Amino acid sequence: MTPDLLLDVRNLSVELGSRDAPLRVVDDISFAVGRGEIVGVVGESGCGKSMTAFSILDLFPSRTLRIASGKILFAGTDIRSMTTDRRRDLRGREIGMIFQDPSSFLDPLMRVGHQIGQTLRAHGQTQGVDARVRELLELSELPNPAAVARQYPHELSGGMRQRVLIAAALAMNPSLLIADEPTTALDVTVQAGILRLLIRLRDELGLSLLLITHDLGVIAESCDRVYVMYAGRMVESADVFSIFDAPRHPYTQGLMKSTLPFSDRSEPLFSIPGRVPNPRAWPSGCRFNPRCPIALAEPCTVREPALLMRENGSADACWLSDDVAAEDAWRNWESA
Repeated sequence: MTPDLLLDVRNLSVELGSRDAPLRVVDDISFAVGRGEIVGVVGESGCGKSMTAFSILDLFPSRTLRIASGKILFAGTDIRSMTTDRRRDLRGREIGMIFQDPSSFLDPLMRVGHQIGQTLRAHGQTQGVDARVRELLELSELPNPAAVARQYPHELSGGMRQRVLIAAALAMNPSLLIADEPTTALDVTVQAGILRLLIRLRDELGLSLLLITHDLGVIAESCDRVYVMYAGRMVESADVFSIFDAPRHPYTQGLMKSTLPFSDRSEPLFSIPGRVPNPRAWPSGCRFNPRCPIALAEPCTVREPALLMRENGSADACWLSDDVAAEDAWRNWESA
């Protein structure tokens, strides 16, 4: 168990659609973020990562999405038990959110300084707003903050817009930032700058960070611990060194194999065959079994494995993770 927990999510499930025939898009997951820690959640598109992030602050993009069960403890208090006003105050003041696409969350008709200031005014700060906005833009490493504050989003580059979102998320000095794919739409050099900024903010401000990403390179550069998510379930967790040194789940191994730097390759480019299943038709047994190179008819296609905790604090959900075949699950795999 992580000491001094700030965020502790227990047995969270999220459903989509009518209550009579719901689709469970996030299924009984648990994870935690300690104070001052950067924790990553990684997996392919469609695994439920963003729904997990949205559920923490009840910011689902559709009214047909809802939390079906579970607890979301922030500093020891269940967010789900809070009043609507208390949850609204928690957003921004104690938990900041950095969204994936700045173009979707910045008003194109409003100067960025005014947009950042809205967060301050929404939480009752009316004095010194302009000075605080400039301070936040400078903290986010934007040049000439006063000039940037007067600009509209379309006048800024993609990397600058992402830094504006970071500045807005920092407005009320939150203790936790949730970053949903914050580097996805950026080129490599800009990505590196955003990651360095987030790490610096953690170090200087004592922030905790929950980082949602599909990019294992981002995880390696920034995170202390990582959870691997597949088809709405957590399939592996470990500290970042252990998961890169010796991944146990075949899905994690496949992600690693598909993201090896080109210079390290002695074989053709690799991708995991198949795709993440649709929540309307989760496979029986282990949800990864249709794509897994070592799956057995029994138990892999019949019984769903539980997340098994290991003595070193890591965990994995694979019936065969202790089998010699799982040491390198993709060793004998050949492309069709």
